[in-house]
Amino acid sequence: KDDEFGWKYDASIPGTDAKDPLYGFTYLRELYFKADPGYAARFTVPMLWDKEKETVVSNESSEIIRMFYSAFDEFLPEEKREVNQPGGGLFPAALKGQIEEMNEWVYDTVNNGVYKTGFANTQSAYEDHLYPLFKSLQRLEDHLREKGTPYLFGEHITEADIRLYPTIVRFDPAYYNIFSCNLKMIRQDFPKLDEWLRRLYWDESGKTNGGAFKKTTNFEAIKGGYASAKKCKVTPAGPDPYILPLKA
Repeated sequence: KDDEFGWKYDASIPGTDAKDPLYGFTYLRELYFKADPGYAARFTVPMLWDKEKETVVSNESSEIIRMFYSAFDEFLPEEKREVNQPGGGLFPAALKGQIEEMNEWVYDTVNNGVYKTGFANTQSAYEDHLYPLFKSLQRLEDHLREKGTPYLFGEHITEADIRLYPTIVRFDPAYYNIFSCNLKMIRQDFPKLDEWLRRLYWDESGKTNGGAFKKTTNFEAIKGGYASAKKCKVTPAGPDPYILPLKA
């Protein structure tokens, strides 16, 4: 990410092209301006682009996640379509209420809580967000212990697991030290949450579409990106390893 122009295509980072494959743009902001030359808001990721209409479909992750559940099912074989997934898919009707309720407090105090903590500019603001963050991590730990299931809502991965994963996989390597979310570590203090994390990360079966969680996690990019965002002169090392083995 460039401090002046925002998100940049950078082929030196695995999984990233040197340029936008459609127009040859080098910065994401150029796509926003193509859609709307007068655009004056933030240039955020993720962003879903419509190639035919040449415009932004959405830049809200929660919306994009749900679009992907079934929007492209017509192009998939029957067995891959959301309606035919075990357990009712990623957002099963029987669990919608519970998932929505969890999404609300997890987003506020965990997904967004790490940012509110890490970018707090006063001691009181820092503490106002730090302690609710760890209260919610304990709530998730207790939830997994009480459920006794591999995933947040049973035997199958749901939207709740997908939305929580990015924050938890980044926690020990980045948020703990770079964002000063350092009351506790996932691996040392939340054993059920750590087990849940390792189960998702190391699974390369069909349940995760051949390892989708691991393949989309780049620890060096995560650490470097957050260190840059905080304008750190050095990127903290560790922890070693970034994630524990499946059977820790």
